[in-house]
Amino acid sequence: MSTVTLGLLQHACSADPAANLRRSLALTEQAARQGAQIICTQELFRSQYFCQSEDYANFALAESVPGPTTKVFQKLARQHGVVIIVSLFEKRASGLYHNTAAIIDADGTLRGIYRKMHIPDDPAYYEKFYFTPGDTGFRAWPTKYGKIGVLICWDQWFPEAARLTALQGAEIIFYPTAIGWHPKEKKTQGAKQHAAWETIQRAHGVANGCYVAVTNRIGLERPAGGDGLEFWGQSFVAGTSGEILAKATADREEVLLVPVNRAQVDDTRTHWPFLRDRRIDAYGDLTRRFID
Repeated sequence: MSTVTLGLLQHACSADPAANLRRSLALTEQAARQGAQIICTQELFRSQYFCQSEDYANFALAESVPGPTTKVFQKLARQHGVVIIVSLFEKRASGLYHNTAAIIDADGTLRGIYRKMHIPDDPAYYEKFYFTPGDTGFRAWPTKYGKIGVLICWDQWFPEAARLTALQGAEIIFYPTAIGWHPKEKKTQGAKQHAAWETIQRAHGVANGCYVAVTNRIGLERPAGGDGLEFWGQSFVAGTSGEILAKATADREEVLLVPVNRAQVDDTRTHWPFLRDRRIDAYGDLTRRFID
């Protein structure tokens, strides 16, 4: 199957995890009915973005993987014959938590997991308090509708992550995301911040000759009080030359459906043979923190 349809789920999240799960399940079914074959949730969709503060009570939001949420999505995948990427707050063991994506194939099989490798620590993004850095490495999985890779939010900024995922044959790299503006910065910094975010990910498509699919939440969330974060939505799919194929709005719930031609990956990599011309003999210093 050369052409497959991607379905990106963009929506707001409430303070009620059960309601968020119901909403995401309903949007997943909607996407499947409308022809989506690979469906991706947004990052940590079961809750509001709790990393705006360091609060031990938020660890109660975590669950096992596999667990109750993966089970219900596996059933949905089987019913509709779709691949689903599910972003979850994983409790691996007492005191050991990850920001994790579960990859479910079209027959309901849990194909694997990816644990977020790069963990930010910025104002209102206090993820190092909650998440242990991933130990799965960068991976790609064969599914019914193609070989896909999954990275998560802050991973977006690191070209090494996209490259290592593409080197395993990923034709499409998905990025479940929760990113937005500090409201007081939006007027002066907002356009520049969003442009940088979009540009770096489009560049991953160019450098690796693959599709990039990004799903982000919407809405103003203040789970810890204060100014909160205004999530900028604008989920998008970029083509193998970095071109925007489709983009969602900044403030509306959407199921973004985007057909992509997997054969274009081979065509692009043949005509722009960046993988051929890599000087792997000269890249050893990439494993160093800094070159003094």
